[in-house]
Amino acid sequence: MGNSIPEKLGKYEIQKQIGRGSMGIVYQGYDPFADNQVAVKVAISDSLKDPDSGQRYRKMFFNEAHTAGMLKHPNIMGILDAGVDQDECYIVMDLVEGGNTLKSHCKPDKLLPVEQVVEIIFKCAKALDYAHRQGVIHRDIKPTNILLTSDFDIKIGDFSIAHIIGSDTTHTMPIGFIGSPRYMSPEQVQEDAISNQTDLFSLGIVIYELLTGKHPFIADSFSRLIHKIINEQQPPLSTYRSDLPEILEHIVHHALQKSPSNRYTMGLNMAADLSLAFDYLEHPEEDINQQEIFNALQEVEFFKGFPEAEIWEIIQACIWQTCNAGEEIILEGEIDDSFYIIIIGTAEVSKEGHVLGELKPGDCFGEMGYLEKTKRTATIIAKEEMQLIKINATLIDQVSSECQLRFSKVFLRTLIRRLSHTNLMAIAKVG
Repeated sequence: MGNSIPEKLGKYEIQKQIGRGSMGIVYQGYDPFADNQVAVKVAISDSLKDPDSGQRYRKMFFNEAHTAGMLKHPNIMGILDAGVDQDECYIVMDLVEGGNTLKSHCKPDKLLPVEQVVEIIFKCAKALDYAHRQGVIHRDIKPTNILLTSDFDIKIGDFSIAHIIGSDTTHTMPIGFIGSPRYMSPEQVQEDAISNQTDLFSLGIVIYELLTGKHPFIADSFSRLIHKIINEQQPPLSTYRSDLPEILEHIVHHALQKSPSNRYTMGLNMAADLSLAFDYLEHPEEDINQQEIFNALQEVEFFKGFPEAEIWEIIQACIWQTCNAGEEIILEGEIDDSFYIIIIGTAEVSKEGHVLGELKPGDCFGEMGYLEKTKRTATIIAKEEMQLIKINATLIDQVSSECQLRFSKVFLRTLIRRLSHTNLMAIAKVG
């Protein structure tokens, strides 16, 4: 095919070239049967014809269709079809209109706002967590393999060297030195056994670059790069930026641990810390003494019966929030998945401008949003300075199963009590 653009591949009409990578050329195409635009990735002909590596290249090319085709997630590039037309191998994918990769935002003069970086990496961590639970390790997480849509959503793509845990090796690429060296984990560059934590190390490098515009392991030679990845700690984020909160330093440090045993275990763990960071960026609170929080939670009715160890788990998994008098905590009509418990202060509950009641220390609100992310049905406004804890499902997923079970029981009991009270009030009004 050379550099010429084919008119058609299978049923797909080819319109224009929109990208090129090591594994193929990407075109914008049209599916006349579904009447929609698609992306068509075509294997590079010369690589397919190479007598020594052609078969391996073909296998890698279709490995993307096999592995990514197993995954259905809003932040993973969808695979729609794959085929061979004469000598041309192609894969059909979702078309990301106006999409760019994260690579353009890894330069010091092109950095995204910190809140946007945290949200992007949060979505990546959740998407990888999903892939890993399906048994798929990407093995090539890097900025150029993460597409950023025009509305700043993300799509992880290029599963050409992905590995499926426990599957027939005819469908997966061999373990070994394969991937992009600048984004490899220590176990990858040493050709050791890999796990899902390899992807999380690579994602740690990506967030470092997005926050600083610098690579964490800058080296002037391949051997020096490998030595740094295996042996040397990355410079702290503060080397390049003094305006970043400490929690981001903690997240990067945890993701880039040399030993997988010290690294994030799952993408969900990393996502939980990023969720905390996002809340910090929205509400940069004073550093509140954790012992004070522990003492306060012990006095709250909700946590009566929780062992001390589990209260400490909850403290690690929740956000401590301070609100000023008159501040809106939740707003009627907004969508949220957080659940709140008041520690100090009182709040007013209103609906459509009418005051419905007052909440006091120990009271909970936001239960339905926590249970199932829905629109808020009332507005809660602080009547005075308040302190409360904010909890969402992603964070609670991080505590022990015993703590999760106890929390769920108390939460459901609280919800039933609230619903029963609401029904009784409604009956009284009718009476």
